[in-house]
Amino acid sequence: MFTGIVQGVASVARITDRPGLRSFELAFPAGFDEGLEIGASVACDGVCLTVTARPAPDRASFDVMQQSLSLTTLGTLAEGSRLNVERAAKDGAEIGGHPISGHVDCQARLLAIRKPENNHVLRIGVPASHMRYVFAKGYIAVNGASLTVAEADRRAGWFEVWLIPETLRMTTFGDKAEGDALNIEIERGTQVVVDTVRDALEERLGPLLPALEALLAERGQSVADLGAPLPLPR
Repeated sequence: MFTGIVQGVASVARITDRPGLRSFELAFPAGFDEGLEIGASVACDGVCLTVTARPAPDRASFDVMQQSLSLTTLGTLAEGSRLNVERAAKDGAEIGGHPISGHVDCQARLLAIRKPENNHVLRIGVPASHMRYVFAKGYIAVNGASLTVAEADRRAGWFEVWLIPETLRMTTFGDKAEGDALNIEIERGTQVVVDTVRDALEERLGPLLPALEALLAERGQSVADLGAPLPLPR
């Protein structure tokens, strides 16, 4: 498990291709690999990878299967590419973000970037299959970083996150440009609630569910909104 608090930025030092497998040798920031052993887990742009070799200090190698290369942005990395890294959480560690498994759900697309004073706003487009789990003020993991959703438009298929200078300093988000792909891991608790509500409605309403969906759509809502966290009273 990971916490979504990125601990540094690594760079791809070497790529080795074999049939159905690609190996990455990553160069880490000084001190990141202290005590890192073969078999340990590291989140690399949000993808949980296993250390397969320690070729040199501040370096580690990882094998990535073809499926992971196609489902995540790891397949687009080249030598010199930079990526967010986090060591696996230890028992008793402070959870500064939210629990993350390192299992990427989908790729998203960076639609737009705004730069208000001392802020950096990313508008991110998500496939409809996973946008149903994204709610304003909820958590989401983007390239392994735990972020709070500022705004979400489920019908248009996008959400926004606001990044402070410290987040930009510790991650690769400042390098990203419009059109870039991003790894998304949705918050599991939200997924469970939304799927449970939908399953319950399908079981109870059966053939009437499409009519409910049409009615909600007229009001700019969806079945997923029924599983949204209720706003707390002030």
